[in-house]
Amino acid sequence: MFRYIITGYVESALSQAEYDKLEDGTYSGRIQPCKGVIAFGKTLRECEEELRSTLENWVFVGLKLGHPLPVITGYDLNQEPNRGSMATM
Repeated sequence: MFRYIITGYVESALSQAEYDKLEDGTYSGRIQPCKGVIAFGKTLRECEEELRSTLENWVFVGLKLGHPLPVITGYDLNQEPNRGSMATM
């Protein structure tokens, strides 16, 4: 279940991404609520892919180190996962 929460978090965060075309024709992308998540690419598609990868790494490092992550469209990764028994699910 936790995997699906992370997927939802990443998708919701990416829906808030902002992209700019730079003077040299390349692209930059960022996600405002996720401080420090920025990526660059020669094409918009390359920038989108790099931004996804950067965001995923940022989330995993934040979780591992216990950093508070922003709540995005109801996805709160700061809560402890429910570790209920599989028999009760």
